[in-house]
Amino acid sequence: MTTGEPRRGRLWSWFDDRLGLAGFERLARKKEVPVHKHTFWYYLGGMTLFLFIVQVGTGILLLFYYRASASEAYESIQFIMTEVKFGWLIRSLHHWAANLMIFALFLHMFSVLILRAYRPPRELTWLTGAGLLVVTLAFGFTGYLLPWNQLAYFATRVGTQIVGVVPLVGEGLLRIARGGEDVSGATLTRFYALHVAVLPTLIVFLLATHVYLVQKLGMSTPPSIEKAGTTRRPLAFMPNFLLRDLVGWLGALAIIAALAAYFPAELGAKADPFAPAPAGIKPEWYFMFMFQTLKYLPAHILGIEGEIIGVMGFGLAALVLVFVPFIDRRRDGVESHRFFGYLNYVWFAAIAFILIMTYLGYTEVVPDLTAVPEP
Repeated sequence: MTTGEPRRGRLWSWFDDRLGLAGFERLARKKEVPVHKHTFWYYLGGMTLFLFIVQVGTGILLLFYYRASASEAYESIQFIMTEVKFGWLIRSLHHWAANLMIFALFLHMFSVLILRAYRPPRELTWLTGAGLLVVTLAFGFTGYLLPWNQLAYFATRVGTQIVGVVPLVGEGLLRIARGGEDVSGATLTRFYALHVAVLPTLIVFLLATHVYLVQKLGMSTPPSIEKAGTTRRPLAFMPNFLLRDLVGWLGALAIIAALAAYFPAELGAKADPFAPAPAGIKPEWYFMFMFQTLKYLPAHILGIEGEIIGVMGFGLAALVLVFVPFIDRRRDGVESHRFFGYLNYVWFAAIAFILIMTYLGYTEVVPDLTAVPEP
């Protein structure tokens, strides 16, 4: 033991001899967090990680009672909510943590874009983060169907139809996604396998790589702060920054618990493939802007179906987003507007577009065509 290191007990020494814990401890204590006026954005990554841990814990508890079949899925969720002690609370925590995790992840992504934290040598950190965003959205989409209720059934039918619009390979992808020609019990089983096996494997690999890269390369300082030289004395990650992270996590847990208690997750009616689709069927809020955009597109644009143009446009935008570290090659980050570069206007326009389309999607009045008019 070197001078200055804290004394450890026998249990620590036993594990240290076998796992090399002292090396991890030195690495954690070595990490520092830049302190400047934008430091609060650094807490979003840890917040997203915490919400993911809540998802894993509540998801494992739900697995003990859930049955992934079209004949039993709805009844198993009903049993969890009505018979299992605190089952309704666990499901509601899982529901709200998922929504808050995606919200925190979106905020984290846009903060990285605006602060240009993807600059060299952090290109791989950005790529793994983009992969985490895709996998997280896939988690939300596959998990939405698992209760096998009416709303989830028809929303999944609408969502998977978008895959079929992709030129050349759309029909094949649609059959693969659904496990057949239409949404059925095979779709439920397929989504369940993705939700509890395939996607968790992917996210653990991406998350481990992402955290390692953040640990190795440290947290990026915005170009404007580097140029102005206004960075204050850095904050030690262990234990100073971590303790602040913990305070935020406790606050997030309190918010999730309050939402779960006052606005518990609903179940609705069991899915009936032969029933008419509910009026005004809508996807989850994080897909709403895409859904609403596709609705506003005309039937044909330059002789091509509007939906195809829309899907390809979103695909192109996603590719630009993934490869933005290789598109924006300005290393010094010097801009004429001190902090906001011209790319930031693009990101703010994208944020405004998403917010406006989401708002229009939720406020649009859809007539109920199934209603019987009064004589």
